[in-house]
Amino acid sequence: MRKHLLSIDDVSVDDIAEIFATAAEMHDVQRREVKKLPALRGRTVINLFFEDSTRTRSSFEIAGKWLSADTINITGKGSSTSKGESLRDTVLTIASMGVDALVMRHSASGAALQVSQWVDAAVINAGDGTHEHPSQALLDAYTLQRRLGSLEGRHVVMVGDLTHSRVFRSNVLCLTKLGARVTVVAPPTLMPSGVAEWSRAAGFETSYDVDAVLPTADAVMMLRVQKERMSGGFFPSPREYTVGYGLTRDRLALLGPDVPICHPGPMNRGLEIAADAADAAQSVILDQVSAGVAVRMAILYHLLAGEGSAA
Repeated sequence: MRKHLLSIDDVSVDDIAEIFATAAEMHDVQRREVKKLPALRGRTVINLFFEDSTRTRSSFEIAGKWLSADTINITGKGSSTSKGESLRDTVLTIASMGVDALVMRHSASGAALQVSQWVDAAVINAGDGTHEHPSQALLDAYTLQRRLGSLEGRHVVMVGDLTHSRVFRSNVLCLTKLGARVTVVAPPTLMPSGVAEWSRAAGFETSYDVDAVLPTADAVMMLRVQKERMSGGFFPSPREYTVGYGLTRDRLALLGPDVPICHPGPMNRGLEIAADAADAAQSVILDQVSAGVAVRMAILYHLLAGEGSAA
C-alpha cells in the first residue's frame, strides 16, 4: 500500500484483499469488552474536516482510538482558515507539530492530493469535493463481500445523484476492480457529463430506467440526493424524483429477498429511499456503519504500522 490513500487507484487488488483481511480481524475488536489494541501507540492522527460529517469523522476517530493512537478532531470552523488563513498554512502548521496522519475532508476536488504534496504525514482522503471518497468505497465493498462472498461477476446497481457523488466515483473504481458488474442509474440531469466515455474506459454500464435494472441486481446502493450542492432545478419536485428513482415499497418488491440494500448515508428517508427499504431485513446500512470502523482501523494500521508503512 502506498504512503497515502487519496484514491482507489492507490490500492491494488492485493492491497484491498489485505485491508479486508485486517478489517475482519478488527471487526472482532468491536465485540470485545475492552476495545483496545496497542498497534498505533505513540502515533498522532488528526481528523481535519472542512465539511460536516457524522459517520466518517466518528468512525476514523474511533478507529484511531481503538488502535491506541492519539486522535484529535479539527473542523474548518474551529481552525484558523475561518480567520482567513490559507489551507496550505493551516496544514503545514498542523504537520509541524509532528503528526503522523491527516484524515481530511474538503469541499475542493483535489485538495487531499495537494495537501499530500505539502506534508510528510500520511494523508487519507475522507472526501474531496465531487472527486473521491476511497475509504467509503472500501467499506462498501467489504460489507457486500461479507454478505455475498466474492464480488466477481456480481451485478451491483447504484442509483441516485451521480453528478454530485464522490462515493459513486470511488465505488465504481473499487467494485469493477474486484470484478463486479456495475450499472449506475440516474435521471439525465443527475448523470455526470462525460460519463459515457468514462463508462467505456472503466467498464461499467449506465441506465435511466431503474425499474428495468433492479430485477437483475445482486446488490443495490442508493445514493443521497445532495441538495446542498445543487443550484437550480435538477428535477421538478421531490415527489417526482421519488416516483422516478426512489427505492419505494413497490420497487422493493422487484428485488430478491436476499439482495442487500446499501446506502452510504446520511439518508433522505422518503426521497431516495423509503423507510420500508431502509429498515428491511435485507438492508445492510447499519452493517456499513459497523464495517466503517473496522475498515478504517485496517487503513490506519497498514499506513502507520503495517509492512511498508512510513514508520
